[in-house]
Parts: sequence; C-alpha cells; structure tokens
Amino acid sequence: MPRIPRMLVTDQPAVYHVISRTALDGLPISDTDKEVFLKLLKFLGSVYFVDILGFCIMGNHFHLLVQTYPEDEMPDQEVMRRFEIYYKNDDRVLTHDQIPHFRQKWTNLSEFIKELKQRFTWYYNKTYGRKGYFWSDRFKSVIVEKGYTLINCLAYIDLNPIRAGIVKKPEDYRWSSLGYFARTGNRDNLLTLDFGLKEYNVENEAERFRMYREYVYEHGCIENTKGAAIDEKVVRQERKKKFKFTAADRLRYRTRYFTEGVFLGSSQFVKEHFQRFKEKLNVQKERTPHIISGFENIYSFRQTP
Repeated sequence: MPRIPRMLVTDQPAVYHVISRTALDGLPISDTDKEVFLKLLKFLGSVYFVDILGFCIMGNHFHLLVQTYPEDEMPDQEVMRRFEIYYKNDDRVLTHDQIPHFRQKWTNLSEFIKELKQRFTWYYNKTYGRKGYFWSDRFKSVIVEKGYTLINCLAYIDLNPIRAGIVKKPEDYRWSSLGYFARTGNRDNLLTLDFGLKEYNVENEAERFRMYREYVYEHGCIENTKGAAIDEKVVRQERKKKFKFTAADRLRYRTRYFTEGVFLGSSQFVKEHFQRFKEKLNVQKERTPHIISGFENIYSFRQTP
C-alpha cells in the first residue's frame, strides 16, 4: 500500500503533534542520550522557523508539539541570521540566490524532523559502535487545532512520564516541557510558553502557566487504562496552592544542580576548576558556567550541558 502524502499547511501558521519511535528493542535511549537529543532540539529549534510548544523524550520514542510558519513570512535578514547560527563553525558564505533554498528548507516540518532524527542517529551509532537505522519508519504528525485541543494535546505529552510510572509529578521528569521549565526557567527560550491559552486572551505568562498546570494535574489524576495517574494526594496539595508554581517550587527544582554539577561556586571558581580538570572531563570546547536561578552568584558546571 502506498504511503499517504504528509499533510502540511503552507499558507498559514499550523501546529503539529509529532511522534517518532525507535526501531530498537527495549528502552535504548538513556538519560545521557536524552540530554544529547535535547541539545539537538535546542540547536535546530534556533535555526528552523518553528516554535516548540512542548516535548517529551522517552526511552523509546519522543513527542513534539511544534508550530510552523509560511515560507513567505520569513524575511531575508532572518534567513541570513539563522544561516550564521547554523554554520557558525564554518567559513561558508550565504549568497543572495541561496536564500530561497534555506528559507524553504527551514520552514519545512519534514526537513526539521528529518535533520533532528538524522543527527541523533549519527550520534547514537558513533557512541555505541553500531550501524544502520535507529528510528522506525517515518514520523507521525497530526495537525492540531489551537485552543482547547492544543491544551489537551500538550497535557497528553507532558503526562507521558506519569502514565509510564516513572515519576509522581510531571515536573519531576526533566526531559519534558514541564520538567524543563521547572528546572531551567525555560533557559535559552527553548519553549514558546503559550500553552494554547493566548486564544482565550490570557496574556499574562505566569497565569497561563498556572492555568496549564491546573489542567495537567486535574486531568492527570483521572484513572485510565493506558497507565498510571497522578496521585490524588499530590493533586490536593497543588489545589491548596491554586496550582501556582511558587518561588519555593522553582528553588527546589533548581537545587538539583547541587548534586548534578561537577563544580559549584562563583563564576571564577567554576572557570578555574574547569581548566584544571578539562582533560579528565574530555571536553574540547570552552564552556561557560551556568548561573543557578534563584541563587545569587552561584554557578554550576555539568558534564552534560
């Protein structure tokens, strides 16, 4: 049976739920591999004309919720800026007649996912000394209506680790939208924090996040046949806080750097120890210490950025 052509909206912004599974048995994507996948997602998300609304990287598959834009909305200057990001370690020069090619490529959902999966496959095969396919068949993509449907889809993605019985709270899983926001405060602006609520004229970002968390927790505690649910006690605790993500919450998640960091201290302290142990860390490029949000002048260096 021939493949059904992929449905892509090209004349207006469109949201897609993308799912792709590995061809390997078991749970081949380790925690270290998930960090690499996240790094690739950050890089390519800064090059391609997509908004990353949500994600979840599991042991044998990933979910992405992304918004794409029409090709004709992207000005030449923006294509040139992204070309510099993409080829920052190269001497390539972008000529004017090449701009249409890169504009078309970087506004295409299929190209975005294809490159993301290819780069991860290259990393995985090199790291584990293997050859051949890593992902099974082509990725699935579903066009998602904004508003109520988008919120439901995003919550479904963020609840994956709950259904799998990996964590008790969605924010406890570090390789998902909620976990990333809780741990980093959306570092590098990876996520577009609309949560589908701008459609309802909710302009305040903090209120959008509170409303989204309420939706995730209230729906995540409903028993279903497809996996575990959020414990009702946990939901009741969040209800008492009216689902606000408080400063104390942020601090609790950020303090994980105290156990995950290789070096911890002032910026100068971390830089000095990075140089001292650079060879042992097997890090070729210079790395900038990362300030821990919620703490004044405390920086961390982690072996995985």
